[in-house]
Amino acid sequence: MILVVGGQGMLGTDLLALLGERGRGVDLPEIDITDIRSVQKVLTTLKPHLVVNCAAYTDVDGCEANAETAMQVNGEGVAFLALVTRDIGATLVQVSTDYVFDGGKGQPYRENDPPQPLNIYGESKLAGELNTDINPDHLLVRTQWLYGLHGKNFVETMLRLGREKERLAVVDDQIGAPTWTVDLARGIVALLDAGCRGTYHIANSGATSWNGFARAIFEESGMAVQVDPMTTEQLNRPARRPLHSTLDCGRLVADTGFTPQPWREALKRYLNLRAKE
Repeated sequence: MILVVGGQGMLGTDLLALLGERGRGVDLPEIDITDIRSVQKVLTTLKPHLVVNCAAYTDVDGCEANAETAMQVNGEGVAFLALVTRDIGATLVQVSTDYVFDGGKGQPYRENDPPQPLNIYGESKLAGELNTDINPDHLLVRTQWLYGLHGKNFVETMLRLGREKERLAVVDDQIGAPTWTVDLARGIVALLDAGCRGTYHIANSGATSWNGFARAIFEESGMAVQVDPMTTEQLNRPARRPLHSTLDCGRLVADTGFTPQPWREALKRYLNLRAKE
């Protein structure tokens, strides 16, 4: 059995749908990954052979004001999962982020590039990556710019703002690959089915800015909204962001044969699916 921790979240829900009878989800209050006794109780009772951790504190700016909580969830919680999965002989799959990088490389990051986070969120996720090593039988997956049907995300925010305003300003100097949680889930399953271990990157192919992403959302939705450019400096958020944090997914493709679809194609499919909900 594959246990998905954070099974009610945006990624966890899509992953469980894909796993079908192979998967089972747990979430708060059934499990609290910041409490090792809770982790031990759930995992020793259910005895999964594989645990995928989709639980995380992902409010990037919120992490700046709540560093201790960020470290407890994204760092220590992973350590507890790694310890217990190791003790019961299970594989741990940890989901991490492009924010472990500083965005200064100027080209897509590969799995062995040295992390250098710019903010507390990135630091806490890097702590989680390092703690994943407690269980040698692990798979570490980095991804970025997630959106999906089952949680708050940039697409939904833009659609809401587009209904309220005819003109918006969105940053155009941060570059990445918007990634649909369904495609991330497909990539994770491909890695699991191929028996892969170690570190992999999964993101939809291609790259754009948040500004370009916003314009694509409105174009694909048939909404007449003007999207003006602005800089990260002008936005002036509490947490620093990497400016160019695209991920090289070549290792995923080589080892599994799974190639994530282009980000704009994924966006179209997401919006079509969303319209049917």
